[in-house]
Amino acid sequence: MYLDIPESVRKKERQKAKDLKKSRWWQNLIQDTECYYCQTPIQRAQVTMDHIVPISRGGKSTRGNLVPCCKTCNVQKRSLTAVEWTEYLNQELSGTAPSSTQSEAGTE
Repeated sequence: MYLDIPESVRKKERQKAKDLKKSRWWQNLIQDTECYYCQTPIQRAQVTMDHIVPISRGGKSTRGNLVPCCKTCNVQKRSLTAVEWTEYLNQELSGTAPSSTQSEAGTE
């Protein structure tokens, strides 16, 4: 389910996320961290900020919705929620995930 989020709201939320990246909270969080999704240790310079519930799905740029993430997971997760992405990763590990072309063709 995708919501029709106005561009002004999306811009506001993206700006909030940029501001939080500069905060002491985020800087402390990424000192010695791992990817929220794949648990791979990531160096501070390689950390990306991810919205558990994406802005495009109604998520907000708040501490409770932002997590450190590796670039690979962040790029591949796209606009999935954390639950959807975790389910996909579990299917990948068990060998039952649909191919990326099949899943993309059926979702939009």
